[in-house]
Amino acid sequence: MTYRTIRVEKRGAADWLTLNRPDQLNAISLEMVDELSHYFGALWGDRETRVVVIRGEGRAFCAGLDIKDRQNANRPDPFGGGFGFQGHLADVYLKMRRCPQPIVALVQGAACGGGFALALAADIRVAGESAKMNAAFIKLGLSACDMGVSYFLPRLVGTSVASELMLTGRFIHAQRALATGLVSEVVPDEQLETAAQPYVDDLLAASPMGLRMTKEGLNLAVDAPSLEAAMAIENRNQLMTAASPNFAEGMRAFLEKRRPNYMPD
Repeated sequence: MTYRTIRVEKRGAADWLTLNRPDQLNAISLEMVDELSHYFGALWGDRETRVVVIRGEGRAFCAGLDIKDRQNANRPDPFGGGFGFQGHLADVYLKMRRCPQPIVALVQGAACGGGFALALAADIRVAGESAKMNAAFIKLGLSACDMGVSYFLPRLVGTSVASELMLTGRFIHAQRALATGLVSEVVPDEQLETAAQPYVDDLLAASPMGLRMTKEGLNLAVDAPSLEAAMAIENRNQLMTAASPNFAEGMRAFLEKRRPNYMPD
């Protein structure tokens, strides 16, 4: 598929995905939903891509839904599990969580509404000093419980802060986002790409199966009904990774104090 609203640059085993509608602050159009859905959906069977970095072109990460976009008139019922455009867009965030590749979000400028949800659906977030994020839906007369925000946000910052942000639609800026654990680091905007590289390097230093199963296991553990349930997933993952030749290579590299040379799992 040829993309027009996003740009994907392959840097070895990492994909750098850039939202590419800078004149519209990377607002989400129907075409962008189609392209994001296609990209993240294809990652499930992609053995070459091991990490994804998502960022926005220009001065904003993503200003949310492009309410001026009139493409919806040409496709009144896009695929969306029976929910039309609502379900079509929501499916993007589900695919982000289901894909086995860890996702690093680089947030500068505005990340509002559906753009906020894109950042929340990532596994690691790094903010530029200009970053400001909000659940903008409630400012438009909608519920702030949209696009997974009601699921992601309280798990990241706790129910109290999530309630404040969702009920008021207030912006959370970079330094408070760092203080609440919403982001891992705050850097000057122009240093975001440089700051992201150590995360990518560390992620790629893990074995392919270990990396994928850690993302899967962590997501399952967050919703596990008990310690026993979480440990059952851990036990299953460890038995599967231990059966890979990469486990022996990892042990040898550790003992020899060198970087492991992992093979594709």
